[in-house]
Amino acid sequence: MKKTLAALLALLSCAVVPATAQTAAAPAKPRTILFVGNSFTQGAHSAVRNYRANVVTDLNGDGYGGVPALFKTFTEEAGLDYAVSLETQGGKPLGFHWSERRQLLDKAWDVVILQELSTLDRDKPGDPTDYRTYGPMFAAMFARANPKVDVQLMATWSRADLVYLPGSPWSGKPVAAMALDLRRATDGVRSLSPVFRGVLPVGEAWNRAIAAGIADPNPYDGIAFGQVDLWAYDHYHASPYGYYLEALIVFGRVTGIDPTTLGAKERGADDLGLDPRLVPILQRIARDQLAAG
Repeated sequence: MKKTLAALLALLSCAVVPATAQTAAAPAKPRTILFVGNSFTQGAHSAVRNYRANVVTDLNGDGYGGVPALFKTFTEEAGLDYAVSLETQGGKPLGFHWSERRQLLDKAWDVVILQELSTLDRDKPGDPTDYRTYGPMFAAMFARANPKVDVQLMATWSRADLVYLPGSPWSGKPVAAMALDLRRATDGVRSLSPVFRGVLPVGEAWNRAIAAGIADPNPYDGIAFGQVDLWAYDHYHASPYGYYLEALIVFGRVTGIDPTTLGAKERGADDLGLDPRLVPILQRIARDQLAAG
């Protein structure tokens, strides 16, 4: 009897261990997102450029954190798991990334953010011809690797230097005009491929902040008391406030989470030294712009 009981106990112990091991849940894989762009994605000319570079993967090894790192911070605060990568080169259009960096990008991603040159074409400002060529080429490449990929096109902001100084197609026009032109061009590119899931209305969020009196419309005549300057010192790139608004738009669109849920004590804003009184306002601007489309 004792021998039989011992044998049964030994058999049960052998059966229990493998069953426990088999039922242990494997950790979920993080959702992958790739940012492709230039200095407007890098966060150039601001503290955003090197912000938390250790939490993202810079495929070029330049050590940038930029807007992708702000996005990563927001997702951490929201309890989401994203593996964030970026491939950027200042002053370069998407055609450059296609011809020079395509081998770094040709893999399966869950989400891709594409940001074209701020003027679309360096030699012919406002001309979307190359954008319309390379955007769909990227879309097809990403879809081959992952047919369910979510590719978003970023429509950037009006450059104050091209509005208030002579020699530009936007010189003397309302400050909102350039951003609206970029949005129209980006909508045109989106229509060329079903892989493009949407347009990130960053420039229109800037317009909304200006129209609401939150941001100063003209940095060349000084910044009004109580307003923020969305541009950097060159009146071309963004300030930390401008990049923060950009990152909020990306976060809200990609995750579907209301940016206002991040709150006034949001970590990224605190790290960058943004005025905590303005942070919820910028979050509301992002929320309202995303709702408007």
